[in-house]
Amino acid sequence: MKFENTGIEKFKADLNRLDEVMDEHGLVREGQWDYERVTYDRKFELKEGIFYLRVFGYATQGDVGSHKATIQLMTPLLGKYYYPHGVEYGEGENFPSGLVNQCKKTLEEIKGKIEKFAE
Repeated sequence: MKFENTGIEKFKADLNRLDEVMDEHGLVREGQWDYERVTYDRKFELKEGIFYLRVFGYATQGDVGSHKATIQLMTPLLGKYYYPHGVEYGEGENFPSGLVNQCKKTLEEIKGKIEKFAE
């Protein structure tokens, strides 16, 4: 499920500041990066299954490995995890409304913080 028009996808921001803001809201980068791309994940374990809120980004300047990069954020996604295949984001997925609302609130809070320092 795509979270269209959140405004997050319009931001370019410093990687280290992004790491701090995302971590404050439970989204972690961990090993989800290469020298040009990042993925911030928040895992939700519910009775309906395991879900991930994901915010992707890519470096427009610098490189992620050196911790000196400007990251262009992309449209956030919500996906459901299926063992052993991975995460599905498709239109046919059924996402609990409480989870969707929680994700929207989290993304709104993140946007409010990022817009203070984003390019």
